[in-house]
Amino acid sequence: MARLCAVVAVLAALAALLLAPAPALAAPFAVQLGDTRIALDTPPGFSDAAATGSPSVLELAESLTSASNRILLFGITDADFRRFSVGDTPEMGRYLIAVTPRALERYYVSPKDFERYVADVTRDLGKPTQDMDYRKLLDAAPTGRPVVLAELRREPALLSFMQGARFPGRESRFIGVPDDPAQYLLSTTTLLLLRDRALSLSIYTGYASPQDAEWLRATTQRWVEELQRLNRF
Repeated sequence: MARLCAVVAVLAALAALLLAPAPALAAPFAVQLGDTRIALDTPPGFSDAAATGSPSVLELAESLTSASNRILLFGITDADFRRFSVGDTPEMGRYLIAVTPRALERYYVSPKDFERYVADVTRDLGKPTQDMDYRKLLDAAPTGRPVVLAELRREPALLSFMQGARFPGRESRFIGVPDDPAQYLLSTTTLLLLRDRALSLSIYTGYASPQDAEWLRATTQRWVEELQRLNRF
């Protein structure tokens, strides 16, 4: 979540350099992880921007994850893809990424290996509270610090949780003119053991109302279930 701030710095360059055709209907595709092929797809309403091969797209995607991860998919909304394709500045209100740890991508990941991976990723996250007033929780946290808001699902081969953060709005340059309001961001991270390979899926959205959190929960669940369905072979 802390990496979200880096997104703004590359948006202008990305809009200028990405001159790709508008996306066709999204279709599943395969990535090779060692001797295993994993089927991937974006949720409805998103397109895989990484498939354009644009260096600026890669720069934006890399700002969202650690260098120790290999990016498998970077999805932006179809509307933002169309904006990119004509050189307009995208809104980037919602986007997503799928990665795999480079240290594990070529190897069989046992349930014990996956358990250690989950423990490593979540070591410093903290525990979610029972308070469903996310805005109040984010207002109470230091600016820019991610807060674990909810654990969405936990199984032996899957852990999914929601985080949020608050970022300050732009300061006004004029006396008597109020600053822009704070910006709230939500994300989900799902650690998933899929065909004996470890994946991490993340979805990001701006947070203006409870409907944004509901959309995030539903889209996360739908994406995970679709990837599990695609890889039952």
